[in-house]
Amino acid sequence: MAKASESKLVAGATGDWEIVVGMEVHAQVSSKSKLFSGASTAFGAEPNSQVSFIDAAMPGMLPVINEFCVAQAVRTGLGLNAAINRRSTFDRKNYFYPDLPQGYQISQFKHPIVGEGEVLVDVTPSEQIRVGIERLHLEQDAGKSTHDQSPTESFVDLNRSGVALMEIVSRPDIRSADEAKAYVTKLRTILRYLGTCDGDMEKGSLRADVNVSVRRPGGPLGTRCEIKNVNSIRFIGQAVDTEARRQIAILEDGGAIDQETRLFDPVRGETRSMRSKEEAHDYRYFPDPDLLPLEFDQAYVDELAAGLPELPDAKKARFVSDYGLSPYDASVLVAERDLAAYYERAVASGGVKRDAKIVANWITGDVAAYANAIGRSVQDTHITPEQVAALVDLIADGTISGKIAKDVLALMTGEESGASPRDIVERRGLRQVTDTGAIAAAIDAIMAANPDKVAQVQAKPTMLGWFVGQALKATGGKANPQVVNDVLRSKLGL
Repeated sequence: MAKASESKLVAGATGDWEIVVGMEVHAQVSSKSKLFSGASTAFGAEPNSQVSFIDAAMPGMLPVINEFCVAQAVRTGLGLNAAINRRSTFDRKNYFYPDLPQGYQISQFKHPIVGEGEVLVDVTPSEQIRVGIERLHLEQDAGKSTHDQSPTESFVDLNRSGVALMEIVSRPDIRSADEAKAYVTKLRTILRYLGTCDGDMEKGSLRADVNVSVRRPGGPLGTRCEIKNVNSIRFIGQAVDTEARRQIAILEDGGAIDQETRLFDPVRGETRSMRSKEEAHDYRYFPDPDLLPLEFDQAYVDELAAGLPELPDAKKARFVSDYGLSPYDASVLVAERDLAAYYERAVASGGVKRDAKIVANWITGDVAAYANAIGRSVQDTHITPEQVAALVDLIADGTISGKIAKDVLALMTGEESGASPRDIVERRGLRQVTDTGAIAAAIDAIMAANPDKVAQVQAKPTMLGWFVGQALKATGGKANPQVVNDVLRSKLGL
């Protein structure tokens, strides 16, 4: 089990405390139909318009397993470096709620489809942790109750009832809010690469139950509380910190922590009790008599494994080795599968060998800044990878400077939208000046007008930047900075 570094300990009134976090992430399977029925899973449909007789628990209706959902679970297990159990069983988890028409949830308890695995998580550019995966099991989702549309009535929408979920249970290896956020971020990235869950937390496709406890550093595990259905990565971090502080205050005051289920209120910045925590026996699990054990052979697993895409860790390692990127730059680029593909298109555009690091800098720098400003991802802007490549090529062949390139990019995102960088440069007359004679003339005029500055820079060469700036200003920013530097040093005797 992981141990927190001293920097992650939380200072209390009576000494330091260690946070221990385990996660149960519910990921909606990317599938057109539900786990045990053919009803649609499309988001945003009219309430109760996507409900089969099975989802509504009509008498005599028998569930039939969706093979595609099974394949998605196996693919996810492989992506988590986890053991695939070729025999698993479905159980009935009994509890009563208006949006659960059967009175039980079909889930997996003792024999899940996926066993132990591991996720490698980048917490910071210089820190990685390993979070163990205890299991992944398939289960059906419940419906949705709405209580704010009428002062006297509650409404139930069963569109979500029966939708396939993968519950991914981690070991209690997480030691801080930042680690919790980084873990869910990495898990979401893996799921998106695999195409097994879209990871859209706003739509409820990915949500987390966060188990939090505190203990003295290295001591026995404390009593945990489960914060249910946290639906944003930012809220996950806030929930961990808030709940840990609450527990520390109780323990330091001589109290004890009750094991219970709680909700996080981000507006008030507090967790509130929902109910005392049930144990497994409270759910009266028993094998579902309508479903046979789920069995498949190793050939089925091997076939799915052969079709997996390159996953984030492998892609990151390749970006470092093949393109010479830093681990941090590679991590940023592989965080989204489409962004990584965008980068590789830019690097290889037109079959030209170009500086991969410079391409990365433009994509994660200026292009990303523009994308953020308009509320989109880089790959969803109208700036194509080929345009980025063309911009880098113009700098590399000396046609424009890096400064002019920023002006060209601004035009590409505005009035020259859709135009090629080279056409913009030619049409706007933005080629940088490399004529040594013209640059020398501009520098002579600057030196003649500023004899005091000439004396100062000859005494203190670090002031050369002032002259470079003046020369660039005099040429409208078009002078080649390297030529300016060379001519200045020659004329000033530096």
